[in-house]
Amino acid sequence: MPARPAGPVVLYEKKIYRKMKVKNKVIVVTGGGSGMGRGLVLDLLNRGARIIAIDINPTALEETASLAANYRESLSTVVLDISNREAVEEGSHEMISRFGFVDGLINNAGIIQPFVRTNDLDYQVIERIMNVNFFGTLYMTKAFLPHLLTRPEAHIVNISSMGGFLPVPGQSVYGAAKAAVKLLTEALRSELANSNIHVTVVFPGAVNTNIKANSGLVDRNEPKKTEHSNKILSAQKAAQLIIEGMEKSRYRVLVGKDAQFMDLMYRLNPRFAAKFIYRMMKSKLP
Repeated sequence: MPARPAGPVVLYEKKIYRKMKVKNKVIVVTGGGSGMGRGLVLDLLNRGARIIAIDINPTALEETASLAANYRESLSTVVLDISNREAVEEGSHEMISRFGFVDGLINNAGIIQPFVRTNDLDYQVIERIMNVNFFGTLYMTKAFLPHLLTRPEAHIVNISSMGGFLPVPGQSVYGAAKAAVKLLTEALRSELANSNIHVTVVFPGAVNTNIKANSGLVDRNEPKKTEHSNKILSAQKAAQLIIEGMEKSRYRVLVGKDAQFMDLMYRLNPRFAAKFIYRMMKSKLP
């Protein structure tokens, strides 16, 4: 009889898969220059992975590299606009050659929209949101997928959002993009069910990042942080939960108690959940 594979296993569709540990794996992380992406880069390095961190902001990448100075040989940084398909396709070959192979891809990069109603949202902004959040994720996945299929085991993690399963007024197009990421990832998991690739979709709730600034948004009227800010998950803790879910090959990862609560509420009563979110967010709408 063939020997049982080493390491913990998970049953899926009557086949036995090893859960992919990140140690000694090469993993690409988009949006690695700040926020949750930086948290992912630093946590993965600490767990023994080798990382290719991607960001459109070179200064942010330099800051991440500075924080990871003890892991200089295990970290490579790449300035890349993931919404540029040609650049992604060309860059993917160069990234694979840096370490010789890639075992994992975490599509984390994303931007939000201004808190305005759909009627007041410019088409230029709409297209940018879709290009970065959805098409950027799709381009990266398509670019690396052929190579990942050649690896003994691999993992794709796509970051959706709580707004990807729950309607948030003032974030309609952002939510639509993240909902597209959700369904793309779930379909990809089914398509790859009998392959060497694990696939996980992540739904973060409120996480303390600088996504607004990175999205080109400045809200001068935003209230100062209050005692409720302590309930917002840190980027480092969010990254830890995502990587733990990745290593356990979870189908979906809900990051934060708010995401877990709203997921349950929306499943039980979608209309009530939508009204609940509206009451919470209506003060942000003009």
